[in-house]
Amino acid sequence: MSELVRVVDARAKDLGDGVRVARVLPQIGQRNVGPFVFLDHFGPAAFAPGHGLDVRPHPHIGLATVTCLFDGEITQRDSLGFSQVISPGEVNWRTAGRGIVHSERSGDAVRASGGTSHGLQFWVALPLGAEECEPAFVHHGAGDIPARTIADATIHLIAGTAFGHTSPVATHSRLFYAIVALPAGARITVAADHPERAVYVVDGGVTVAGVSYAPHQLLVLGDQDVAITATAASRVAIFGGDPLDAPRHLLWNFASSSPERLLQARDAWKAGAFPIIPGDSDERIPFPD
Repeated sequence: MSELVRVVDARAKDLGDGVRVARVLPQIGQRNVGPFVFLDHFGPAAFAPGHGLDVRPHPHIGLATVTCLFDGEITQRDSLGFSQVISPGEVNWRTAGRGIVHSERSGDAVRASGGTSHGLQFWVALPLGAEECEPAFVHHGAGDIPARTIADATIHLIAGTAFGHTSPVATHSRLFYAIVALPAGARITVAADHPERAVYVVDGGVTVAGVSYAPHQLLVLGDQDVAITATAASRVAIFGGDPLDAPRHLLWNFASSSPERLLQARDAWKAGAFPIIPGDSDERIPFPD
């Protein structure tokens, strides 16, 4: 098999509330990579004084949201009562399970002075036995995710086991997720130690087998070790894991193995039956009819 199975170009997506992203997953022909069923690349965006990020309260079921920043900071609140600022190098891992509501906003200081926002958000489908688990939230500081260097590549292993190391971040399924910074000319090999793997080019550029790839491209890897070489100073997200244990269906912000459960969640949100976020319950994102 060749090094790459498929190359997917991210598409621009307007989420409303002034938020625009590059939607990487899901796409026609590539619904997921291992348990990763969704990837948005947001920013880099700059906010003038008096403005900021405002993603109003919205619900999730059946998945975990994973947020990592390259620049700026975001205050995330949820219906469990957590209010957590996330900064570059840190990880917010929020398990929705049977249902959670959260919001993502710029803090007061950032809003007053202006600021930036740049990062990635993944959704990880929970395995069948955990789809309806109790919701949970865990924050990992930058010190929990130490940088490691391999052949000039700087690796932050967000979750799972890869590149000879294991992350302290707990997950419900076998997966891995790393952010890798590569100076121009640096090379790293992605071992074939997970059945499904992909590389997303955040910035810079890379080559695989002599072919060049640009930012906002997802490279779905084949079943062999694959060498990635940076053509300029670059950042890539490398991730994957075991195949899904059953097909997953997505409806808006919900994921489930059961289409009926998705409709249940939709109706519950419309009826106001999800829990509220303490301190952020005056508004919410309506279901997009």
